[in-house]
Amino acid sequence: MKKFTKAALAAAVSVFMLVGCSNQEAANNEGSTGEKVTLTVWHNWTGQDAKSVTMRKLLADFQTAHPEVTLEDEGLPTDGLKTRLRTVAAADEMPDLFVMWPDAMTKEFQKGDLLQPINEFLDSKPEWRDNFIPNALDGYTIDDNIYSVPMNLAPTSFIFYNKLLFDQYKVAIPKTWDELMTAIDTFNKNDIIPIALGNKTNWVAQSTIFSTLADRVTGSDWFLKAVNQDGAKFTDPEFVKALTVLQDLGKAKAFQDGFNGIDETQMMQLYFQGKSAMVIDGGWALANLVSNAPKEVLDNTHITIIPSITGGKGDAGSTAGVVGTGLGISKKLTGAKKDAAMELLYALSGPDGQQATLDSSTLISYNLELDPSKANPLFVELHELMKNVKISPVYDAKLSSAAVEVTNNGLQELLMGGKPEDIAKKIQDAQAKALGK
Repeated sequence: MKKFTKAALAAAVSVFMLVGCSNQEAANNEGSTGEKVTLTVWHNWTGQDAKSVTMRKLLADFQTAHPEVTLEDEGLPTDGLKTRLRTVAAADEMPDLFVMWPDAMTKEFQKGDLLQPINEFLDSKPEWRDNFIPNALDGYTIDDNIYSVPMNLAPTSFIFYNKLLFDQYKVAIPKTWDELMTAIDTFNKNDIIPIALGNKTNWVAQSTIFSTLADRVTGSDWFLKAVNQDGAKFTDPEFVKALTVLQDLGKAKAFQDGFNGIDETQMMQLYFQGKSAMVIDGGWALANLVSNAPKEVLDNTHITIIPSITGGKGDAGSTAGVVGTGLGISKKLTGAKKDAAMELLYALSGPDGQQATLDSSTLISYNLELDPSKANPLFVELHELMKNVKISPVYDAKLSSAAVEVTNNGLQELLMGGKPEDIAKKIQDAQAKALGK
């Protein structure tokens, strides 16, 4: 009887230990499939700005919370990422997840059968799906299939200006094109760079300056017709005028010498060092300013939009932009890898990810309230400005890849003295060929 009791007791202890271990294992794997998977992730969060630091932390937090998932993430500068994505797309060798842009890029990747729709996953979380700002998902939607959601809001064209320098030289904050030209002249006479520009990677002048400047001249309706090659062409007089206006800025020495030889980071350094009175950049520059600008420069920086152009057809209260980059998911993913990829998408662009992005002084396409007491004053200024600014199309989101490249190279050529009519024809030919027209 004693032996039986000891045996029973030993068995009971063994069962208890097994149950305990099983419960602990279940707790450790809660929310995961338990199947080990590896995901490759390509992104452009490479800098030390608050946004990039935040996104890299979200990736690290996801890895910690999901030990069954191994993330192999690779960061590339924006222009390098775009080029590499299009290269691997041509070979059908996409990474598992990748930062991508709405409209043109999404359409090209979807046409190549490279993307995974996220409708089913998005519909499973209606409280997330239904909280984006109006039309936020349009640039990622094709034939009722949604291929991503925006992780930020990306107006591309603001004038960041150092009010200390404007006050020192008694320059008015430009509200008209004539006032801008007067400011440029005054700063040049006082050996201050009027507008720092870093156009080495060739998208900067197009995205941050020309998209808004051209819209001021042509209006958005004309541009969208030209994009579709339906009732407008890039050789039309209004577009040639827009190119001429940009060239006139260059001739007036609005930008420092060698602007095609430095990049966006070096451009911002000129502003941080107080060598330039202005810099024209997208809303994303805020995270860099807040993190890296010297206090004196940051405290005296304010924001406005490119001024109106006399006789222009565009909305003077707008700025070019898109709803923001999203995370594309490869069409090839299935099973546990697909499930893990969807969870990472949610971690980066769900409510917590959107809040973290907002807290990094980055605009979002999601309905969250900003707490002014916790935000940098300059970001509060930008956030308030956006309440009254409309978004107009940005060229590299609407044009074909071929036409974007021709436009970017053409603007470099234009600012070095190229003929506006010749560059307009190159852009027209590239877009028409891409559309088969």
